[in-house]
Amino acid sequence: MEHAFPAGSPALDFAGTLRVRRSPSPREMLHSPESLTSWFRECGITESDIACEPFDVREAVALREAIYQLVIAKITGEGYDQEALSLVNDAARRPAPVPQLTADGRRIEATVQQAFSYVARDAIAVLSGPEVPLLKECANPDCTQIYIDHSRGARREWCKMDPCGNRIKAAAYRARKRASEQTAISASSG
Repeated sequence: MEHAFPAGSPALDFAGTLRVRRSPSPREMLHSPESLTSWFRECGITESDIACEPFDVREAVALREAIYQLVIAKITGEGYDQEALSLVNDAARRPAPVPQLTADGRRIEATVQQAFSYVARDAIAVLSGPEVPLLKECANPDCTQIYIDHSRGARREWCKMDPCGNRIKAAAYRARKRASEQTAISASSG
């Protein structure tokens, strides 16, 4: 799989397609029509590839940024940006993918616009639903993934243990070890 889906919501995973957002060199995961096509397929919006064009990628990035702005506003208790709100609502008004029953089972095909509608509708459901208090941003300072914390007691800190949780825990271990070594050196020289 080219893409990661740690958030518990397609809309939040879509917002996470710009990785390490606050770094000087964020990693763009929607860098081509093919990467957008694979995101739709890997997310489960459709089972077959959607023919995406470069302008679809630009629209996807605009929708992603609008969703991210709205989620951050919800988490921080700020008001919604009206342009972002309009963009998400306009995308949600479009028809959504329709599953079809076939002799071989269920089949889902979608256009790019239907896939955007699916993501926008999920964003609306997340931002207006009962899981709003469970929205969190990964505690790894290098990660900006937003996720729904379904852990017991809502005490999850990272979008995923691998790699984010492991990196933070390893860094904390190294810091404790350095501090312990410094204490031992100070005690032996004193």
